[in-house]
Amino acid sequence: MGTAAARSAISGRVEWPTVLLIVACYGTWLAAGAVLWHHWPLGALALLSLAIALQSSLMHEASHGHPTRSGTLNELLVALPIGLAYPYRRFKTLHLRHHADERLTDPFDDPESYYRALWKHEQLPAWLKLLLKLNNTMVGRFLIGPAIANVGFFITDAKLLAAGDRAVRRAWLHHLAGLAVVVPLVLFAFEMPFWLYLVPVYLGQSMIAIRTFAEHQWSERPDGRTIIVERSPLAFLFLNNNLHLVHHKMPTVAWYRLPALFRERRAEWLAMNDGYSYPTYFALLRDFAFRSKEPVVHPALRRAPEPGRAFRPRVRARNVSGFGTAPVPAEPPKE
Repeated sequence: MGTAAARSAISGRVEWPTVLLIVACYGTWLAAGAVLWHHWPLGALALLSLAIALQSSLMHEASHGHPTRSGTLNELLVALPIGLAYPYRRFKTLHLRHHADERLTDPFDDPESYYRALWKHEQLPAWLKLLLKLNNTMVGRFLIGPAIANVGFFITDAKLLAAGDRAVRRAWLHHLAGLAVVVPLVLFAFEMPFWLYLVPVYLGQSMIAIRTFAEHQWSERPDGRTIIVERSPLAFLFLNNNLHLVHHKMPTVAWYRLPALFRERRAEWLAMNDGYSYPTYFALLRDFAFRSKEPVVHPALRRAPEPGRAFRPRVRARNVSGFGTAPVPAEPPKE
C-alpha cells in the first residue's frame, strides 16, 4: 500500500473532530486551572465545570467505539478522570447494558433507570422516598441528583468490590492511577483547594443531569421510551445526545452526524417514539421545574413478587441513580 493510500486508510479509522474536541477539552481544563484560576477565579470555576461536563460526554462517546477502532486507545484518550467520580470502565460497562432497549427503564436491568419497583420503594425510609421524589423534578435533579447518583454508585461498587468482582477492581485500579495524576495537578499546578475543586465537579455533573432528566420514560413500546429534544444551546456540551432516540437507534454513529440524520427523517423519528419530544430543555423546565415528571415507582412494577417465591433480578442490579441491590450469584446449573 502506498503512503497516500495508507494515510487515507488511517484517516478513515479516526474521527478527527472527536480527537480535536478531546484535546480542546483537556486543554481548556488545564488552562482554566493553571492560568485563569489565578486571574479570574469565578471564570475559571465556570470553565472547569464546562470542561468536566464535556469530558463526561466524551466518555460516553468513547464507550460507543469513538473516535478510533481501538477500544484501548479510546480509553486512553478520555479516561483521565477530571470529573473524579466514575471510572471509565465502570461507566462503559453500565452504559452499554443500558442500551438493551427492550429493558429500558427497568430498575433491575437498566443501570440508568430512575424508577423503583413498588416493593423495593416500600422498604426505603421516608426521608429517602422524599429525596427520590424531589429528584424527579428538574430543579431537584440539578441540585441533588449528582449526590444521590454518586452515593448509590459508590455503595453498589463497594459491595461488588467486597464480593471480589475482579472487573470492578481493575476498573477502580485504573481510575486510581488517573486520580494520581489529576489530584496533584489540582493541588500543585492549579494551587486550588481540593474542596473547592469539588464545586466544578458537582456542577459538571449537574449540567449532565439536565440531559439525563427526561431521556427515558416508561412506555409499552421500547421506542416510545426515549426522548428527542430538538434544539438546545447545550447540544454541543451534550454531543447532540439531546437527540437521544437517534443515538439509541444508531449508537455507533459519531456525535457530529446525529443532527443531519435527525433532520433527514424528522417526521419518522417523531412517529417512532410516539411523539415523545420537547422543543427545548427550557420547555421541560417550564413543565417540570418543581413537579415530578415521572413517578418513582415503575408503572409496570407495582405488584409484589408472588407469595412463596423469592424475587431475583435477571442480572446483578446496579443503578447509577442510587441504591441498587447487592450482587446476585449465578444460577446453579440445572440437573
